[in-house]
Parts: sequence; structure tokens; C-alpha cells
Amino acid sequence: MDSVQVETTAPLTLEIAQIASPPIAISPNSRIPKDSIRTSLKASTADSVLASVYSLGTSGILLSNLLVELGASPVVFGMLSSIPMLVNLIQPLGAYLSERSTSRFQYSLRTHGIGRLLWLVLVIGIVSINWGVIDTQQLVILTLLIVLFSNLLGGLGTASWLSWVAMIVPRRLRGRYFGTRNSAANLTTLICVPMAGLVVSHWYGGSLQGYGVVLLVSIVFGIMGLGCQYFQVDINPQSQNTYYGKSPQTSEIQSDTTKDESSEVAQSTDLLLLPSSSIHLPQDQLTNNIWKNSNFLIFLLYFSFWNLAVNLSSPFFNLYMLDTLDLDVSYVTIYNSLQAGATLLMLILWGKLADKIGNRPILICIGILVGITPLLWLGIGANRLDIWLWLPLLHILAGGTWAAIDLCSNNIQLAIAPIKNQSIYFAIAAAVAGVSGALGTTIGSFLLQFAQSGGLLGLFALSGIFRLVALVPLIFLQEPSRS
Repeated sequence: MDSVQVETTAPLTLEIAQIASPPIAISPNSRIPKDSIRTSLKASTADSVLASVYSLGTSGILLSNLLVELGASPVVFGMLSSIPMLVNLIQPLGAYLSERSTSRFQYSLRTHGIGRLLWLVLVIGIVSINWGVIDTQQLVILTLLIVLFSNLLGGLGTASWLSWVAMIVPRRLRGRYFGTRNSAANLTTLICVPMAGLVVSHWYGGSLQGYGVVLLVSIVFGIMGLGCQYFQVDINPQSQNTYYGKSPQTSEIQSDTTKDESSEVAQSTDLLLLPSSSIHLPQDQLTNNIWKNSNFLIFLLYFSFWNLAVNLSSPFFNLYMLDTLDLDVSYVTIYNSLQAGATLLMLILWGKLADKIGNRPILICIGILVGITPLLWLGIGANRLDIWLWLPLLHILAGGTWAAIDLCSNNIQLAIAPIKNQSIYFAIAAAVAGVSGALGTTIGSFLLQFAQSGGLLGLFALSGIFRLVALVPLIFLQEPSRS
């Protein structure tokens, strides 16, 4: 981005936490320079690009293919998908710990950094199975354990990271910025996933060794992505929480009454320091604030039911292609690349549209389309027409629609959560969605395990119906003003 308009929704209590030295409290008139905001946004975009390379080796189709190669059961696939969601239960604890830290960057290194390095154990496990030290069943168990502990550490840091980014990215630019950021990540996926699939399929030592090589490269890129966070403006959570804002809406109304400050806001973000004695709300007062926030509760209702409905089927589309249709992994990676390409093309459009008309209308309209998508899989078979036409079209449709869902869900959550104890709200939403998503995956995996016939296709139909029902709470949700 060549330029950036900086704005705040309210006077915030912040502190620049110096990376090379302990955080230094700045004066009430200190500001985040415009160049620092611009550098932070670029660094965050670079982080997303490198993190997408890390993700392609540690999740998605390549990890699913590893389990297929090892002969894993549908229950294992269900566990693989449910673990990242279920560990979101730990996010409130992570938010609590992060709010008592003095640096978002240092906290991210301690959580995401260790979590990403854990995947080196799986690389060692793949080497061990080739030497006959362990068998395939042990490697399946090792894979699930690494997925569990790496996601636990990631869950401890997710709410803190989201709160960090929410403070850096100007409200009016969120749709466009996250659209651009996610587009860069999806372009990386578009390029790298087919290459990784070819490496795994045609590695001279076999697909297992090929995956090990791809995984090692992914880990290296993941660590490099964390290094990009060094260049983001660091935030001291304890100073952020000294702001006694009631809600984003109230802050926006107050800021609209001070038109003479708009030129200053366009140049920098004001950082006010309030007394340190007001850092944290009492726990019971925080709980009462959450229960009184009806908009947030409606969002939780939608978010939980939506994740349950989606995850009834989403972990099993790759299984259907790799196992039931018996497609080569290189074909499936091409489909995933087409999906990433569609996401790439649509993200910027959705971002601009969300800034213009809001996120809720998009979530409702596109949610209906996403709801009926599983029903379109009911006629898919292993014939040439489906393999070369309908499967690519389905993945393109999924890429374009999920770009809107992911972007607008993230934006509306950022808008609803108040600045005070913001990461706690993010953590609660993630925990609720994680439990419901894991429940959906678990139900889906057991339905498949004991289904007599047509299990996958019946599960797809059930998921489609549940997705449409899950959209009902959005009708009652009020999206805060974006001005």
C-alpha cells in the first residue's frame, strides 16, 4: 500500500512496546507516525504470505493425503479437523495471559513460535518411519498429537494477535486492507499448492518422503513469517486496557462531534496514557458487560451454529475425493489452487463492497449460496465430466463465496467487540465457535463411521440444511456504523 489513512474509533490508551528494550511509556501527546502504520500493514501482509506457505504443509489437503496414505479412518479425519477448533477453548486463558503481558510481539513469539517449531517432530517421525523405527499407526498418533499441541499454543496467541491487528488497521480501511492481505495469501496458495502437490506425488523416495520435504520448507517459512511481526508497531496490552470505552459505536459518535480533529487523525494515531490503576475491570463487571452486549451475544449464536453446520461436512470433501473417488493428490491440489485463485480474485471486491454496504448483508446473501453448495456435491462422481468440469467449478464457487464469509465474519467481529478487554471478546467468540465446530466434525465423523451406505452424500445434504438455518440470527444482528 502506498498510502494509508489513519483513524481511531476513540482515544486509546496505548504504549509502544520497544522490541529491543523494555516498553517505554510515552507522553500523552505521543503518536504512532503515519509511516509506522504503513510499515506495520506491509509487514502484516508479508506475514500472511509466509504463513500461508506454513499452512499448506501443516494443514489442508497435504496433511489429509498423509493420513490417507497411512490408512487413517474417518474418525481420525474428524479428529484432525476438530482439534484446531476444540482447542479454541483455551483462547480465553490465552487472552487473560496476553492482557498481562507488556508486548504483543513477544507474546506472539512465545506462543506461535513454539507451536510452529513443534512440527519439526513430525519431520523426524517421517524419517523414523522410513528407517523402520515406528510404524504407520504410531505416525498417525504422532501427527494428531502435534496437531493438538501446536494448535493449543496457537490458541493461546490468536486472540492477542487479532487484538493487535485490530488496533493497527484503521476501521475504514479494514475491508480493503484485509481483502488485499488475504488476496496476497491466496495468491501464494494458488502458486505453491500445485507445486507442493507435484513434489509429494513425484518425489523419488515416495509421497511420504515428499511430504516430509514440503513440511520442512513450510516450517522455515512459518518462522520467517513471525520475523515479519518485528516490523509491526508493538502494543502494550496493559496500556491499551486503560481506556474505559463502552462500545465502538459510542466512540464513533463521540469522534464524529470533533470534526476539527479529522486532519490530525488522518496523519497519526493519538496515544493517550491513562492511570495505570485502571488497567483491568473486575471479573464480575467484565462478565456483566458481556451479557449486556446483546449484539455480541447474537453474533455468538450465529457464529456457533454456523460453525457446527459447516463442519458437519467440510472436513470430508477432501476425503471424498481422495478415497471415494480415488483421485490422485495432484488433481486435488489443482482444485485447491483454483479455489485459492477464486478467493484471490474476489477478496478485494468483497472488501470494497463490505466497506460500502456493510458486512451483514453480504453474510446473509452469500451465506445462502454457501448453504446450498454441499447439495451440489450430490451428483458428483468419478467420470471425466465431473473430474474436469464440475469439480473445478465447485471449488471456484467455494473460493469466491468463502472469501466473503471469512472476510465479513472477521470484520463484523472486530466492529462489535469493544476496545476495552478486546482480546477477551475475541477469545470467547473463538472458544464458542471452536466447541460447536468440533462438535459438528465429531458428529459428522461418527455418522460416517457407522453409516451403511451413502454416508458422505447424506452428510453433505444434512450440512447444507443446517447452514441455511444458521443464518437466521443474522437477521437480528445490528452492525455498528463504519464511519
